[in-house]
Amino acid sequence: MIRFDFLADHPELIPTLARWHYAEWRDLIPEWSYEQAVAELETHRRRAAVPTTIVAFDGAEPIGTASLLVEDLPEWKHLTPWVASVFVAPAWRGKGLGTRIVRRAVEVAGELGVPAVYLLTEGQAAFYRRLGWSTVEVSPARGHPITIMTIPAGR
Repeated sequence: MIRFDFLADHPELIPTLARWHYAEWRDLIPEWSYEQAVAELETHRRRAAVPTTIVAFDGAEPIGTASLLVEDLPEWKHLTPWVASVFVAPAWRGKGLGTRIVRRAVEVAGELGVPAVYLLTEGQAAFYRRLGWSTVEVSPARGHPITIMTIPAGR
């Protein structure tokens, strides 16, 4: 039985999530360190707030994450909040967990009363389009082509 909870209720998971995030995105953000990933997650100590991180669990085992951030790209500060750090443990990929955790993050944003959320993706735009996200712009960032997308919050 998969359940969702806030990282705020499980701060002992910060090192694990930081390892996941750093391993997954260190090539996209080469100046980023594991220690910075830990420090960022340390600021996600509130439930249903920005910033926050939602954790998917199978029993007591964490199996995925998604965060809500104030900003994900400095040059796009005018767009907020962002769904970021969508990560599914390798054993759970291809089983619909990514869809469920993204939808949960969008629901949490809707509960906060924001009209829309944004994300950036380096290669998963088709996945997000299937979930109802639309493209805002395709542009280079951090030396990589990225797609910036949006969806109404609460969907």
